[in-house]
Amino acid sequence: MPLKLLLAGMAGVMLAAPRRKKDELPPVVAAHGDNLALKAAPINPDWIIRGTPLARIGQHSTSTDEASSTAVWDCTAGEFRWFFGWDETVVIQEGEVHVTGEDGSQRLLQAGDIAYFRGGTWATWRVDVYVRKVAFLRKPFPGPLATLYRLRNALRQGKFSAL
Repeated sequence: MPLKLLLAGMAGVMLAAPRRKKDELPPVVAAHGDNLALKAAPINPDWIIRGTPLARIGQHSTSTDEASSTAVWDCTAGEFRWFFGWDETVVIQEGEVHVTGEDGSQRLLQAGDIAYFRGGTWATWRVDVYVRKVAFLRKPFPGPLATLYRLRNALRQGKFSAL
């Protein structure tokens, strides 16, 4: 019974959510990162630790279901905490950033480096001069749906044998 209620609830949410029609987006969205219009994307002042970092963002694309997007983001010198509301994979294009994770792990990300930040986590970013990144964002599934998805994957991989 709980599974039926969960599935019915998920179906209701999916039907009620406004979605773009597939034909509203071209099958391929391509642009040179230098040609995206960057607009101000102020960092929450409560998150700034040091300096006056100025951030900008240029939206490249959003998936039809609005569960993922791609953008170019840059920032001037400063140090700040950042909350990752979505899963985010970044590719540093220019400059560098010193990142400290919630667990205290530290990384220096430079041009060409790729990093993944799990949604729902914090990290401290220290930009000494400038950093520019391409960000690939994906909205995490709600808990119950994520559990069903993991179960499906485990079944497909044969991790559970038939009873």
